[in-house]
Amino acid sequence: MAMIMTSTLPISDRYRVKTSQLDMPPRLLLGPGPANVHPRVLATMSNPPVGHLDPTFLALMDEVRDLLRYTWQTANELTVAVSGTGSAAMEATLANVVEPEDVVLVGVKGYFGDRLVNMATRYGGDVRKITKTWGEAFTLEEIQQAIETHRPKVLALVHAETSTGVRQPLEGVAELCQKYDCLLLVDTVTSMGGVPLYIDQWGIDLAYSCSQKGIGCPPGASPFTMSPRAVAKLNSRSKPVTNWYLDMSLLTKYWGQDRVYHHTAPINMNYGLREALRLIAEEGLEQRWQRHQKNAELLWEGLADLKLECHVSQEIRLPTLTTVRIPEGVNGKAVSSQLLNDYNIEIAGGLGELGGKVWRIGLMGYNSRPENVLLLLTALEKVLAQH
Repeated sequence: MAMIMTSTLPISDRYRVKTSQLDMPPRLLLGPGPANVHPRVLATMSNPPVGHLDPTFLALMDEVRDLLRYTWQTANELTVAVSGTGSAAMEATLANVVEPEDVVLVGVKGYFGDRLVNMATRYGGDVRKITKTWGEAFTLEEIQQAIETHRPKVLALVHAETSTGVRQPLEGVAELCQKYDCLLLVDTVTSMGGVPLYIDQWGIDLAYSCSQKGIGCPPGASPFTMSPRAVAKLNSRSKPVTNWYLDMSLLTKYWGQDRVYHHTAPINMNYGLREALRLIAEEGLEQRWQRHQKNAELLWEGLADLKLECHVSQEIRLPTLTTVRIPEGVNGKAVSSQLLNDYNIEIAGGLGELGGKVWRIGLMGYNSRPENVLLLLTALEKVLAQH
């Protein structure tokens, strides 16, 4: 008979783990996200949690939904905060409207256009691509030609490409989509809360974002909205949505009047999201957009004084995220590491095709303030002098 060997150590000793008091550094997060958040948001998140079906939390969900509608400028009934990061909300848009063999046309001009292609392919879509050099935007004529050629069920565009700092103009695109019976899906991850954005006026059918950038909240609760046209496509599916967790026909029963249990929502994250959205409403959307633009222009002027070039032309440049070309002979990673280690300032390097070629500097939400711009420019000047 085989003998079972057991340890003679007490369980408390056998699995003992040494830990210390958590002490995180005071970083100034000027990369592509997450960004620092307003003290009011952090304070609100320290409120005691309640149950996910508690009447007070259900009332808070209603407030979050209404504030999201304001921030996005939409009356869409199906507007919720997905329990997850922005990538979960991104996947939710595709999961709910893409059926096998649906033609999905994706505009790829950066890293996150490629991510949309990857996700749509996994849901069985017949994915087609139009591409643009990283740092440029599509013209309306190019989009029209692609729609006429491919006749998609869904057109997916990235409004604010986080990898390049490009703002994609959307005026006129919805008219094309409606003419050719196509849904317009838009990534607003780096634009919501910091860049002019009108879901209803621009005829956007599906949009998603995240909480940790322009909205000014930690990551973990991500905005999502569907127009009546998109909801009709969802309701006419021949088979259920293949992703149970992100199935809006189920989630809307939790966020709607029925209040049917679906999952345990991140209670304190929604506290923070509500407070961040309240700050947006208090400031006013137009004032907030103007603040982001003004501080971005201050950054751009300072970069020019340092003889640094922006990667994107100003007419399509995001005020929330700027890509800066790394000068010839300069080790970009060494510069960003020194900014972090010596000055507690985080900026990021490039992704994909722009890896090693640019720095990405974010001015989003609470962080879009002139004192942050001047602090970064001063530190950057000193570090570059050593490189």
